[in-house]
Amino acid sequence: MDSALLRPWQVSIRRVTGPFLAMVSLVAFRATAQTERPASPAPEGSWRFIVSGDSRNCGDVVMPAIAAHSKQFDPKFYWHLGDLRAIYGIDEDMAAAAETSGESLSCQSYHRRAWSDFVENQIAPFGDTPFYLGIGNHEVVPPKNEEAFKRQFQDFLDTPALRRQRRVDGESPEPQTYFHWVQGGVDFIYLDNANNFFSEAQLAWFFRRLNNALNAPQIKSLVVGMHEALPDSIANGHSMGENPDPRARLTGITVYNALRDFNKNKPKGAPDKPIYVLASHSHFYLANIFETAKRKESGEKPLPGWIAGTAGAERYPLPDGVSPSPTAIPDTYGYLLGTVAADGTIAFAFQPLTQSDVPPMVKQRYPADFIPWCFDKNSRNKPRDPRVGAVRCPPPTPDADRASE
Repeated sequence: MDSALLRPWQVSIRRVTGPFLAMVSLVAFRATAQTERPASPAPEGSWRFIVSGDSRNCGDVVMPAIAAHSKQFDPKFYWHLGDLRAIYGIDEDMAAAAETSGESLSCQSYHRRAWSDFVENQIAPFGDTPFYLGIGNHEVVPPKNEEAFKRQFQDFLDTPALRRQRRVDGESPEPQTYFHWVQGGVDFIYLDNANNFFSEAQLAWFFRRLNNALNAPQIKSLVVGMHEALPDSIANGHSMGENPDPRARLTGITVYNALRDFNKNKPKGAPDKPIYVLASHSHFYLANIFETAKRKESGEKPLPGWIAGTAGAERYPLPDGVSPSPTAIPDTYGYLLGTVAADGTIAFAFQPLTQSDVPPMVKQRYPADFIPWCFDKNSRNKPRDPRVGAVRCPPPTPDADRASE
């Protein structure tokens, strides 16, 4: 089969496993669809998409569960907000799978396999659902870096939709780690703050995109996604707001202010275009993240914002002063479901997962105690379990660095 006819994940699997294993992976993950829930149709005239991020540690368990659980909503795409594998240490799911097959992962072999493992075990379960891939800070942990990410995931940064959008925009055909596409009247924009700040080139691109969206009548709303949350959110302590690099706060506030002021510059008589801001990085679900005193002091209404770092990473405590509630959920894996109405407005709802949502074929890859461990022990809200971060990997030598790419 011509690779041009394959989906990006199929092309990537072929590159790392060969044609036979690529077909095995495709057939196996299609079999997973038998565990799907009954369909839950979107309201008339609307459509849906799903989002989450941070799928290290137990992502090989949780991401297939997201793929299977979300089928009931017929999502038009899944959007990953970064942090694919831990890189600073061996992900517990990869270590457990190796244990089942009688292998022992070294740091060198882990670094060599980590990203191809992500393609095989976290992207492939989504089958024909388009998959948009963002970069996070763990993608630039040595020996990985932004250039290595672009090489490894070129197929996902250069999908037909993204390539077509660059052509429409008159931008360079070269894929970048920041990108956007327009779908169903919504402009979806991904910003790269993997290195904690937005580069000058990216900011120039971002302002061009805002200006275009402002004057494009077919665009009814904007969704801006990134890995780290913008400054002065409820989760400010783990965001661009508290990073020691001064560029983090400066460029983060620049983006927030541009989004806040976006509709002030609209053409006379044009309707407001709603803006929604999504992030992950913190490993919990949190809504209304910009409802803070800092964001309200100007008298402006804060932007709608969400954090959904719930795709498998070790779960974090909620920010100080925040109690568990329907809009603040710790110790739970899941994803954010967006429902786009005909007028471009979007309703978001968090979809939690349980162990029963993990497909049977995924459970077969691990020791019997591992999936319960992911759901019960992979958390900083519980007594520290020795399995969490059991194998750390110091930055390798230059020779090992090249081998791992």
